[in-house]
Amino acid sequence: MDWAGWALFGLVATAALTASMITAQLAGLTRLDLPLVLGTLVTEDPDRARVVGFFLHLCAGQGFALGYAATFALLDRATWWIGALFGILHVGIALTVILPLLPGVHPRMASQRAGPASTAVLEPPGLFALNYGIQTPLVTAVVHVIYGACLGLLLQAR
Repeated sequence: MDWAGWALFGLVATAALTASMITAQLAGLTRLDLPLVLGTLVTEDPDRARVVGFFLHLCAGQGFALGYAATFALLDRATWWIGALFGILHVGIALTVILPLLPGVHPRMASQRAGPASTAVLEPPGLFALNYGIQTPLVTAVVHVIYGACLGLLLQAR
């Protein structure tokens, strides 16, 4: 396995994915603010949460990049299109499993069943994160496909 490639390219791909998601959120394409969602697991302050969340997302992205790199090594090949397929699988799991389960463990996120007495400050994402906007699944899918394609392309070159 290409450890140096994983470490460097995983960081680059994750930073690009995170920056793309932040840009899409600031452009009004989605209300999903991943750094805020992740950071509020740790702190209530939204400004600090975004900084902490950015680094948490970088760490999570490195973990996923390790999985991609290990799978490329098992397949004994890395290509942009295999990486893109992994990105589709990745985003499918994120939007249908990980994000919908988040309200069950997130101390500051309401659940779908939270009543008016809830003191949670974050809206639950719902299935496909549609609670954060109708374009959220598409934006999220595009950036994850690009993430996977970049990893496949960069690890192929090594």
